[in-house]
Amino acid sequence: MQDAVSSIVNKYDLSGRYLDSEAMNTLDDYFKSGLDRIKIAEVINSNVSSIVKEASAKLYEEQPELLRPGGNSYTTRRYAACLRDIEYYLRYSSYAIMAGNVNIIGERVLDGLRDTYNSLEVPIGPTIRSIQILQDVIAEKTKDIDQLKITNEPFQYIINSLGEQNI
Repeated sequence: MQDAVSSIVNKYDLSGRYLDSEAMNTLDDYFKSGLDRIKIAEVINSNVSSIVKEASAKLYEEQPELLRPGGNSYTTRRYAACLRDIEYYLRYSSYAIMAGNVNIIGERVLDGLRDTYNSLEVPIGPTIRSIQILQDVIAEKTKDIDQLKITNEPFQYIINSLGEQNI
């Protein structure tokens, strides 16, 4: 996993260039937002259970058919798998927030997720909605930090990536 610093340095190193003003500004922004990133990750880490519980409750309130016979969360096993996936999205989003780089989500979550969801015929709509709800819950819990761009970036990356796939 690369953070924002190593990602920028590697990019410039591969092209044999010195860091320019654009790179320096990006690094400056990353370092200035460091304390906010830590605070956001702390909020997430200290509230994982309640965040997952709140997000899943909202999802199933909006889409109760998921819990009915034939729904994708109908059995206990499927319900538990859904909660596990919601927690995965949350955990890897917190990593991306700390790193200032969403690439870990593609590497560790999305690549394998596509194959898994295809093989299990998991509908993508409720998955995307659960991620939107997670984003909203985190934004509410971190509103005093006032860094929505930092908070929203990993969730939007997942939503956009899954939304572009034919799963």
